[in-house]
Amino acid sequence: MSTSNLDHPSGESLDAASTYLPDVELLTRMANEMFSALPNATPAAGVPSSAAAASTVTSAPALEVPSFPADHPRAGSSVYASAIPLPFEDELNTLFSSAKESYSAVSGIAQTGAPSAGALAAAPLPAPEISALSADHFNLATSPIPSAIPLPFEEELRALFTPAQKATLAHAAIPANSGQASSFYFLDSIASPTASTPLPAYAAAHPPFDVNAIRRDFPILKELVHGRPLIWLDNAATTQKPQSVIDRLSYFYQHENSNIHRAAHELAARATDAYEDARKKVRHFLNAPSVDEIVFVRGTTEGINLVAQSWGRQHINEGDEIVISWLEHHANIVPWQQLCTEKGAKLRIAPVDDHGQIVLDEYQKLLNSRTKLVAFSQVSNALGTITPAQQMIAMAHRVGARVLLDGAQSVSHMRVDVQQLDCDWFVFSGHKVFAPTGIGALFGKLELLNSMPPWQGGGNMIQDVTFEKTIYHAAPARFEAGTGNIADAVGLGAAIDYVQRIGLENISRYEHQLLVYATRGLSTIPGLRLIGTAAEKAGVLSFVLKGFSSEEVGAALNREGIAVRSGHHCAQPILRRFGLETTVRPSLALYNTCADVDFLVAALRRIQSGRTSF
Repeated sequence: MSTSNLDHPSGESLDAASTYLPDVELLTRMANEMFSALPNATPAAGVPSSAAAASTVTSAPALEVPSFPADHPRAGSSVYASAIPLPFEDELNTLFSSAKESYSAVSGIAQTGAPSAGALAAAPLPAPEISALSADHFNLATSPIPSAIPLPFEEELRALFTPAQKATLAHAAIPANSGQASSFYFLDSIASPTASTPLPAYAAAHPPFDVNAIRRDFPILKELVHGRPLIWLDNAATTQKPQSVIDRLSYFYQHENSNIHRAAHELAARATDAYEDARKKVRHFLNAPSVDEIVFVRGTTEGINLVAQSWGRQHINEGDEIVISWLEHHANIVPWQQLCTEKGAKLRIAPVDDHGQIVLDEYQKLLNSRTKLVAFSQVSNALGTITPAQQMIAMAHRVGARVLLDGAQSVSHMRVDVQQLDCDWFVFSGHKVFAPTGIGALFGKLELLNSMPPWQGGGNMIQDVTFEKTIYHAAPARFEAGTGNIADAVGLGAAIDYVQRIGLENISRYEHQLLVYATRGLSTIPGLRLIGTAAEKAGVLSFVLKGFSSEEVGAALNREGIAVRSGHHCAQPILRRFGLETTVRPSLALYNTCADVDFLVAALRRIQSGRTSF
């Protein structure tokens, strides 16, 4: 999920990148401008003049710019309002304007009066001039975004040119003996992939990623808010539910509703089978070794409290230390504070740098023989930082500490393998991964779970009860007292089915590209400061806008049908680390598109310019 590389959602080679253009009409116009508006150039036979272009389309060969497929994040852009400018139009225009001048300087076109077949891949379609503005936005040195983040669609821009054009333009971009590198990053030499280049192994296991088809799976995305189409960018708070999950819940209540214990009667057997089948799906989802290592809980918060109240009370003593990080949600701070207060233990905090990344050297210094537990998030809910979880877990294990990993914000964005991570516990909430609210899961290593005392008492979790003693079931039943949230556990199983049909790798790659696109778009807004610019991020963009409170921005966006979260995100310590009490937090999911991002950017520009009243 690194923001340092821009991948295609299909995993195709650069040869195929031309099929993923960000906007066909815009790039067609600008690319053809580049070749047709050269000094003294004359159109190829049959090509109309610029004045006639608006009303005439000829049969002359044209620069072939195929439409982008549905699996590209640009898909869905047909919903653009005509008044909203295309993002990066000015920057692209400036780029092509500079390229035209360089091209004409060396290609000999000005002297010959017409483009040669070797110089042009195809005859251009003249288009009206697009006024070129400042190239300041193109200057990565002045951008608040790390320079390692490339411009969106870098590979697609490279693919617009034939090898001959690339060589010519790259030569033109560097004055003789200047010693400078080419400023045209999209002309860098690239490997020529062959037709035999294999796709990743997982690509064949899933259908092509089609964001428009995915959006149709979520009925709430058709909702109107204040008369405008809903744009749901509050996914870090909760995700929307696909029709398959809604239908599965309905089917359960229509055909299977019963308390579990399959021997009771037919509906009890159906309910038990559905509930335990969901447990199997969670096991597979996390790659846990055994289904007995999956405990159903209400969500991440309850899972953390279970470990604190059971294992924590059993093993944490006076003088012991628990290590967490500055990135944590309150749910991974408060239970450990309470335990430390009760036991006389000490809570120690791993610091983060100015990008929101855990400082591993300082984290290492906190680990010692007194460290009994380390608990941290795999992805920050406030900043989107992806922590080096596997490395941090290994470091903690070297001093004998147990590790709890909070996966609330990771499970919908990336594949989780608890065996590879080697965490002792892993917790997540179903509603963050397109499942119902009120259901989640705790993974725990089996020998650890069976050594932990139950933290609640009641039915279902006992083998035998007398007035003198109680004998408990082994895990997971020992931690599932009372009637569980059976229907929503079944809904969680359906949500996992949905995500796995699409493929976590496909989702990760698509969302990463969308995150890069959104990061670049937000960075062009004057007065907007992104909070959390880690090199490794998931789909969370936290920001403040100069002159406006977070609540004002959130309210203004809400009036335009754009749902974001404004506030402290139950993560006050990390925001205060950056001198803030609140931020605005758009967050992405698999059903979001570049069009959603474009509407957000356009709305923020209106807010920033004062055209939106509060």
